[in-house]
Amino acid sequence: MADPLAAKGFDTRAVHAGGGPDKATGARAVPIYQTTSYVFESADQAAKLFNLEEFGQIYSRITNPTVAALETRLASLEGGVGATAAASGHAAQFLALLPLLKSGDSFLASKALYGGSITQFGQSFARLGWQAIFVDPADPEDFRRALTPSCRAIFIESLANPGGIVTDIEAIAKLAHDADIPLVVDNTLATPYLCRPGDWGADLVVHSTTKFLGGHGNSIGGAVIDTGKFDWSRIAALGEPSPAYHDLNFAKTFGKLAFTVYGHAVGLRDFGAAMAPFNAFLTLTGVETLALRMARHCENALAVAQHLEKHPKVAWVSYAGLASSPHRALAQKYLPQGAGAVFTFSLKGGYAAGIKLVESCRLFSHLANIGDTRSLIIHPASTTHRQLSDADRAAAGAGADVVRLSVGIETIGDIIADLDQALAGT
Repeated sequence: MADPLAAKGFDTRAVHAGGGPDKATGARAVPIYQTTSYVFESADQAAKLFNLEEFGQIYSRITNPTVAALETRLASLEGGVGATAAASGHAAQFLALLPLLKSGDSFLASKALYGGSITQFGQSFARLGWQAIFVDPADPEDFRRALTPSCRAIFIESLANPGGIVTDIEAIAKLAHDADIPLVVDNTLATPYLCRPGDWGADLVVHSTTKFLGGHGNSIGGAVIDTGKFDWSRIAALGEPSPAYHDLNFAKTFGKLAFTVYGHAVGLRDFGAAMAPFNAFLTLTGVETLALRMARHCENALAVAQHLEKHPKVAWVSYAGLASSPHRALAQKYLPQGAGAVFTFSLKGGYAAGIKLVESCRLFSHLANIGDTRSLIIHPASTTHRQLSDADRAAAGAGADVVRLSVGIETIGDIIADLDQALAGT
């Protein structure tokens, strides 16, 4: 179904997509449908729903009206044809790769990823027989050189966590399509306000909605959005008869919606990683102010990065918005409205100084999250990237001397003053 708001501006779609007045009550806010299941009109209708011959509500593990409103909104903002919301960002990554991989298959993944993703891909996915081959994203041609006959997808982050590395989406999309495999892009740090990976050739976009989309640190969630660019008939799980649905062929039956329908009818049905309706409601509310928040996040982050770059106790700052950044050109191409709010910097005092800094901040919260309205700080080597080897931490931009900031929307003078007083004690 075409997006009726497609011609509207981003801010308008962030408020209205998927969220019209409730037909039953006239409620203007999207209601929280806190129910497990739904009454069928008849035995015939129930059979059609279970056979995927008719769209509708069966059970909230598979579909829920509140969650569906969020899915519609995120698909609209990313320029996609459909979306599947999940219980977390990690669950969304699993649902994105589930139709693409079987035991014995491999996929290429950027080395510049969130530490939890590296662990998920390299350790837990390996137990499923899915082999992750990690590639340095600095040279897109390295992905072409790493391709093997068993490769079924490429996974990258548009703006890498934690190092703020900007990945060349267009170049990597081209080589993925040359190999006839889809490109999956984690767009959590950039959000569709700053970058729409589908505009540059990405086939699937994943989010941890926990971060900037929700924006208030109050709800866990994830989503995978199909941009509508890939021919899913070329993927076995989608283009061949499905025994779970009387040999229904998802690609032939649902066309561009094949991936999204599969995500609900198989992914959520069989693995159960459904988003809670209340979390979907909170995320919908957060998305309404996404444009306003991201503009302030970027403004504040640039000011903090410029300040730290001149600080005598700071060795370097990795923020693509800085004129000195090696990623500046890619940021201007993919992130013209700002380079995000998350970046890292190195303390000359090393590991001990990093620990001391995070313990000395008063306004910044020391916790394992990003994308909050509040400013957040963490020392990745001792927390989020702790499970990785020293070499893998360094490759991910999370060495022993590195501190990660998620700059919030507070008054910029207060943010800088807090960092200054904390740095004075390191």
